[in-house]
Amino acid sequence: MPVPMIDLVAQNAVIKQKVLEGLSGLFDTCAFVLGENVRGLETELASYSGARFAVGMSSGTDALLVAMMALDLRPGDEVILPSFTFFATGGVVSRLGAVPVFADIDPITFNANPQAIEAAVTARTKAIMPVHLFGQLADMPKIMDIADTRGIPVIEDACQSLGAIGWGRNSGQFGQLTGCSFYPTKNLGALGDAGLVLIRDDEALAQKTHRLRVHGMEPVYCHHEVGINGRLDEFQALALRAKLPFLEGWHEARRKNAKWNFEGIRGLPCEARHLRVETIPDGRHIYNQFTVRVKNGRRDALMAHLKTKGIGSAIFYPIPLHRQPCFEYLGYKIGSLPETELASKEVLSLPIYPEMGEEHLEEVASAVLGFFALE
Repeated sequence: MPVPMIDLVAQNAVIKQKVLEGLSGLFDTCAFVLGENVRGLETELASYSGARFAVGMSSGTDALLVAMMALDLRPGDEVILPSFTFFATGGVVSRLGAVPVFADIDPITFNANPQAIEAAVTARTKAIMPVHLFGQLADMPKIMDIADTRGIPVIEDACQSLGAIGWGRNSGQFGQLTGCSFYPTKNLGALGDAGLVLIRDDEALAQKTHRLRVHGMEPVYCHHEVGINGRLDEFQALALRAKLPFLEGWHEARRKNAKWNFEGIRGLPCEARHLRVETIPDGRHIYNQFTVRVKNGRRDALMAHLKTKGIGSAIFYPIPLHRQPCFEYLGYKIGSLPETELASKEVLSLPIYPEMGEEHLEEVASAVLGFFALE
């Protein structure tokens, strides 16, 4: 049977009636931006994450951008981040005139290698932005040690990992600020674009973040900084609040499906490598993506094979940031980040959405194993 990469119909059906009722209320009040639902969502997500403050944003990209602006990043400042990530992580650095400095990744977790981060630090380093990719935390104790001993602030990119845990702490409880995305395909997805900035414990930084999302304004028409229009609208906040009570269940369903996948494709030959279920202590991988590595240049053939079976898959990410045309000016060459470049040639993400039934899981495992049996 066909198995899509993700199917949001069943998930959104659970909250449809509540959202429609809430939408009727929005028409009655005409409070469409930064209203009661936004404030409620901020309170609930601060509590959920363990951060002291939360600021709703128009998107995950704007969340990362405003987090950097809150730290007063200036043109020429360097920000260390992985190259193996969605474009927004590097794009927001460049938008401020700062310089992205790309670090290589750990081949097991796909997250930035702390040793590579440490080697990239210079006198111009003004921030470190690790990415918790695919739903698993980066090695934050080591990264925070590197940053704290040098007085460098850390922005966590948790756009794929709200609810992930490592070393007994949540994403959002390590760095000074954390950016989150609620794009519809995230574990907690809006019905459009939406995002959030978490502030671990600095009230002044939280107040500044609030200002920056409304053009640096506080009170009305008094502008302390040049900010952006990064406001979260009430409809998206309403939808996210309706979904939030289900989030833990969705995380655990993804984890259950991942465990099934590990068992189901255990017989993969050496040409394919898959990640261990957990790779960090006291942790929880929430599997925004379930990603395997396919060796010997066979990734694209496996993807094509799955397509013939009606099974969705995706490559996150085929071109790392340091090889993107817009970043050619930085001077990175082929071979500059070998683990990143190898991952971009080998990774393939398989369906993992929480509503998958066992029949769908069996279809995927059978198709993957069948591909290698054909060789």
